[in-house]
Amino acid sequence: MTNNEHTNSADSGTPAAKLSHDLRDADLSGATLAGANLYGADLCDADLRCANLYGANLYGANLTGTTLAGANLAGAYLRTADLRATNLTGADLTSAWLDGARVTQAQLDSLEVVA
Repeated sequence: MTNNEHTNSADSGTPAAKLSHDLRDADLSGATLAGANLYGADLCDADLRCANLYGANLYGANLTGTTLAGANLAGAYLRTADLRATNLTGADLTSAWLDGARVTQAQLDSLEVVA
């Protein structure tokens, strides 16, 4: 199994269903999305303030302009994600995978990053 696949225990061994890929402008503030498979999702300008995205798969996701202030992204898989102009103020990125992620113009005040 690759790092960008999660399995559904009720369906032994098959990839879990992905959430809708079009989540642009969605209000997901405070949502519990721990372990969610958001591979390649379009979350452009979404509000994920204080959301729990612990261990979520956001590989290749478009997070341009997204508000992730205070979000828990610990252990999240953000390889090649687009985080341009994203508000990451106070977000927790402890042990998050950020290889190839784009963070140009991202707001990083009080960001917690521990490898």
